[in-house]
Amino acid sequence: MSSETIAAEKKIAFFSTQPYDKTFFNKYNTDFGFELDFFETQLNPQTVILIENAAIVCVFVNDIVNEAVIKKLVEKKVRIIALRCAGFNNVDLEAARKYNLKVCRVPAYSPQAVAEHAMAMILTLNRKTHKAYNRVREQNFSLNGLLGFDLFGKTIGIIGTGNIGKAFAKIALGFGCKVLAYDIVTNPEMEKDGVEFVPLETIFKLSDIISLHCPLNDQTKHIINKKSIDLMKKHVMIINTSRGGLIETACVIQGLKEEKIGYLGIDVYEQEEKLFFRDLSADIIQDDAIQRLMSFPNVLVTAHQAFFTNEALTQIALVTFNNIKSLLVQNDIENKAALLV
Repeated sequence: MSSETIAAEKKIAFFSTQPYDKTFFNKYNTDFGFELDFFETQLNPQTVILIENAAIVCVFVNDIVNEAVIKKLVEKKVRIIALRCAGFNNVDLEAARKYNLKVCRVPAYSPQAVAEHAMAMILTLNRKTHKAYNRVREQNFSLNGLLGFDLFGKTIGIIGTGNIGKAFAKIALGFGCKVLAYDIVTNPEMEKDGVEFVPLETIFKLSDIISLHCPLNDQTKHIINKKSIDLMKKHVMIINTSRGGLIETACVIQGLKEEKIGYLGIDVYEQEEKLFFRDLSADIIQDDAIQRLMSFPNVLVTAHQAFFTNEALTQIALVTFNNIKSLLVQNDIENKAALLV
């Protein structure tokens, strides 16, 4: 093995990196000794040329890893695609298999981080603390327009009961809510805690609040659409901290205009790769749909922030490094949920 090949084995090219990525990955790299090459730009067919002498690329939720990119990665002698996130809908796994590339992810970093953010969005939309904060700062102490409702006794429907959905269910139960859940398989542990597993249609019909915690795939794409919204209670609250593609944006906008949807909280957005993780405060945003959403007084948008805790970023760095080390040393990962290809 040449010295150049040995060097490449220790080099990781990171894409879509923010200052906090550099902080956490540099901090925990002291125990691994990789060479880290950080790029702020998104990985796509044009930026793949930036990779030089690296056997590993590390990508995030909005990087484009389609077959065209994968072919160029192979030409660059990349062997491993490491996702520093749980979702992998942006990676063409079939193409990775075709070109014999390993793909790994961080299947669970801090489920509580996302679950707690979902509840924070519910509380903010309900009790309007964001509006109260701004109002009081302007010496307006009126309560008009800030009326909320008790969460206690309300029905919360959870779609997807993986690690995050399960953590969110515990929080909702702690508030005294009735918790309904839908997944392709039931969870006896959650049922023992008091969660009732029901058909998806029942979630839509009976829930006061619906929280999405499922992956994005062919079965779940636009799971929130005109048909499902028509089934929901008037003034339903919808929360999405999972993937933007779960919601058909045009249908939700119409539901808000008709006042069928009473509250909407989204930490993800279907076209977020053009917006999120960037400072666009001095730009004219061309996306009319997100501008329309943000114009509603009963809509709360956060920019893919749910994962953003110290504990989660620590786990993301450690698990990513351990995944890469395992693949380099033994061509496998002990935690099978972390190995996609």
